[in-house]
Amino acid sequence: MHRMVHVAGLLLACVAASAVQAQNYPNRPITMVVPFAPGGLTDVPARMVAALLQEKVGQNVVVENKTGGSGVVGGTFAVRAAPDGYTLFANSVADTQNLHYIPVPYSAVNDFAMIGFIVEGPPLVLIVDARLPYKTLAELVVDAKANPTKLSFGTSGPASSPVIALTQLNVAAGTQIVGVPYRGSGEAARAVAGSGAIQGAFAFFSQAKPLADDGKVRALGVAGTQRIAAWPEVPTFEELGYKNFDHRGFVGLAVPAKTPKPVIDFLQKNLSEVVQTPLFKERMAALGMTVPAPADNTPEKFLTFMKEQTERQAAFSKLPGVNQTAPPR
Repeated sequence: MHRMVHVAGLLLACVAASAVQAQNYPNRPITMVVPFAPGGLTDVPARMVAALLQEKVGQNVVVENKTGGSGVVGGTFAVRAAPDGYTLFANSVADTQNLHYIPVPYSAVNDFAMIGFIVEGPPLVLIVDARLPYKTLAELVVDAKANPTKLSFGTSGPASSPVIALTQLNVAAGTQIVGVPYRGSGEAARAVAGSGAIQGAFAFFSQAKPLADDGKVRALGVAGTQRIAAWPEVPTFEELGYKNFDHRGFVGLAVPAKTPKPVIDFLQKNLSEVVQTPLFKERMAALGMTVPAPADNTPEKFLTFMKEQTERQAAFSKLPGVNQTAPPR
């Protein structure tokens, strides 16, 4: 009996200490782990949110880029951190894709507690060399079907949205466009605009739009549910007859599982407020990204989204040929 009372006392003491810690949060610098390189599509919105949060909560929010393994290196570091709210993780679409292609030593859904969205988007855009005759996706498909393996598109490796999108197009259209891996979709987009070594690519809005404005590439379709406000003349794949052709990125915020609920609530409230500021929304719109409405940006809804996207990516991973690409350049 004495032992049970002692154990119960220890548990109550731990709970009380955790509650006090949560009440005093934050009282020291916070680290935000970004698992991709500085300046990328995950880093830019995450870094801006870190700066806005720092200003709002009165503590330094330091971004640490821990790259490698398609984001797994950073995720592994974050998931092993103490669940006290002082290590945040900027998750992304890669966290719903990786487990279907490569070993991942944690669950991006179950081993993290979700805070909310930072941004949704940008969508992938199908671009082709502007020197080619294709003015529409239909014209491209007709030529690709008539000349199997004639066309090569740049991708960025198996567990990535560009190669998944290309595979889905090949399956849906009955084409055999060859995927050629580059070190990233930005590099692939520049290759389309440059040497002519490849004829097209799926690239993100911020990578494709400047090249199109310079007349070097032509956009044939947006892989999203809506046209891009800053590029309204480019139709969506849905409009062109391709169902479920939605390859948008996202960036969210998560913390290690078992982080106290008061800390999660504090972070969610402040995140929701900073991403709704006109300055943040304006900067993200320039990158083809949008911010969900506050009612849609809760830990519960973000968790549901992560689960749905993980299931969706599982289906994509079973598409025939999803891992069949040419040797890396």
